[in-house]
Amino acid sequence: MDYDAGTFDSTLAAAAGEDPALLAELRAVFAESLERQVDLLGRSRCDGNWQVAALRLRGLAASFHVGELVELADEALAGAPGEPGVIRRLKQRAEAFSAQ
Repeated sequence: MDYDAGTFDSTLAAAAGEDPALLAELRAVFAESLERQVDLLGRSRCDGNWQVAALRLRGLAASFHVGELVELADEALAGAPGEPGVIRRLKQRAEAFSAQ
């Protein structure tokens, strides 16, 4: 399962400019933050914690223009806490970003 690499990479390139070290650092920080938010969402069982984790995930995805993750966060917001399908798809996306 792929992500929209063009938009994400363009966003990172615009932020990093011509600095390859900064580009790599931004990519790593995004992947780490994504994993952390997906983990928090996966551990959320009450409505409040689920909503907060999904909103944070949505904000992260929107900041980096990753529409697919925004859609999954929206799906989580509309769903019940602990929704296994959403969590599974988010974990798959997080793994794709970490593999980069």
